[in-house]
This record gives sequence, structure tokens and C-alpha cells, in this order.
Amino acid sequence: MGKVQRIIFTEEQMRKLETNPNVQHVTELAITYSSAFKLAALKAYSEGQTPVEIFIRAGFDLDAIGSKKPKHCLKRWRDTYDRYGEEGLTTERRGKNSTGRKPVGELSVEEELKRAKAKIKLLEAEMELLKKLEALERQKKR
Repeated sequence: MGKVQRIIFTEEQMRKLETNPNVQHVTELAITYSSAFKLAALKAYSEGQTPVEIFIRAGFDLDAIGSKKPKHCLKRWRDTYDRYGEEGLTTERRGKNSTGRKPVGELSVEEELKRAKAKIKLLEAEMELLKKLEALERQKKR
């Protein structure tokens, strides 16, 4: 797989992108597309238009946003639509998923014991460090 090339938009490119009605927000690293554009793009794609055609017709400069951006966006939006439906494209989902940690109440006895042992080990290491710091301070004062 090729190396992902990160595009950093110039101030001028950002201003131009912000004037596009299909853009909700632009930073130097990312474009947030409007929900209406995402849905319209998926519809056009299902009717046979290519991602590149969709983005060009929507007024995007592929030299500025990257020639692979249309394909990647459509793939991501299709996956989101398949998983969450239309609401997935109209509602901001970032930060809404699980952090991967189980709530403490859902841990098995073994997991609780493992966490407790790890915490004890950490606290013991902190105590040793504090003892060493106190010893160094006592030596300094002499």
C-alpha cells in the first residue's frame, strides 16, 4: 500500500473551499462536507457517476484537494451510510463511540484482579521514587 500523502491547504485554497456551498468547514488539514452534499454524492454514485465526476460537478478543484480524495470520501460515506443510515451522514459521530474500555462494573473478577495488581505495582513504584527524591533532598541539605 502506498504512503498516504497529507495535503496542507494554503490560506487561498481554504478561502476558495469555504465559498463552495458543499463545504461546511475547512481547516488547513481537513474539509468538512455538508450533509446534503454527502447524500447527493451517494445518490449520484449509485446512479453511475464516478467519484471524480461528482466532485468536479460540485465545484471542487482536484489539484487542490487531491485526486484520490473523491474516491476515499465516497468509500467512507458509503461505509457510514451502510452502518448508520442517513443519520450517520447528517449527525456528527466523532467522539461518540466507546473508548474501548469496559465500565468498571462490567469487568470480570480476573480483570478486576489484574487491574488491581497493576495499580498496586504503579503505586509501589511511585513510593520508591518519592523515597529516592526525599533521600536526595536530605543529602542536599547536609
